[in-house]
Amino acid sequence: MELTLEFILFFLILGLIVGFMAGLLGIGGGGIMVPILTALFSYGGIEIEKAVPMALGTAMSSIVITSFSSMRAHKARDNILWNMWRPMSFGVVLGVMAGTYLVSIANSVALALFFSIFMAYISVQLFLDKKPKPSRQALPKPYLFGGGGLIGVVSALVSIGGGSLTVPFLIWQNIDGKKAIGTSAALGFPLSVTGALCYMAISGAEQINIQTLTFGYVYLPAVFFISIASFFTAKLGAHGTQKYPVSVLKKILGASNMILAVKMLISVIEKV
Repeated sequence: MELTLEFILFFLILGLIVGFMAGLLGIGGGGIMVPILTALFSYGGIEIEKAVPMALGTAMSSIVITSFSSMRAHKARDNILWNMWRPMSFGVVLGVMAGTYLVSIANSVALALFFSIFMAYISVQLFLDKKPKPSRQALPKPYLFGGGGLIGVVSALVSIGGGSLTVPFLIWQNIDGKKAIGTSAALGFPLSVTGALCYMAISGAEQINIQTLTFGYVYLPAVFFISIASFFTAKLGAHGTQKYPVSVLKKILGASNMILAVKMLISVIEKV
């Protein structure tokens, strides 16, 4: 795939959008990046069997800077519940390792279908906005660890920062919406670092390919330009979290997830 000015502009614009959404909704942005990167890589001449896992690996690597910036912004606003973050982070790291291995042996079309169905399901749940029982309290640490593990596996399979799962999981425990978004943003950092390393070392070729500018299933130029742009807009998104009601934020996340799920499904069907 040739790196042209056209692709650089696409990556920068994508980074600006992803960074803002990451700060606003506590997501890593993978749900936005994967279908768009899949389409861009396919447009650049990469066959669909490689385009999907490369989109997953590139998105996960790009989330590292985005999630770090988002985490710092939410930490400054005291939106992170560190007592819940600690047990969940250990589970997330182990789950991502397992999920990345599954990606390396799975069929690309199956991965794309799983991504589309999963994101559509999450969208419906967010729109329904079901309220947890008032008596429900935060789960014990072993359950938080297990929940983090499941979130890590699914996040690696669809290359998301985990926010689409973590935010509903925390709200289900009657955690304040803004605290849920901030804690989710903080969990996105260890999740994305682990995922990026796994996609580089486990999935695909282990060495850097200078000619194609790839490292395993990671397209390095995309990571670079997306990360630069997203670092600045994540702070703006985090500021927006304090401004808008949680119910509105959840519907925005649900709508964006549904649109991208349909887009991903269409792009794969067209290439098969």
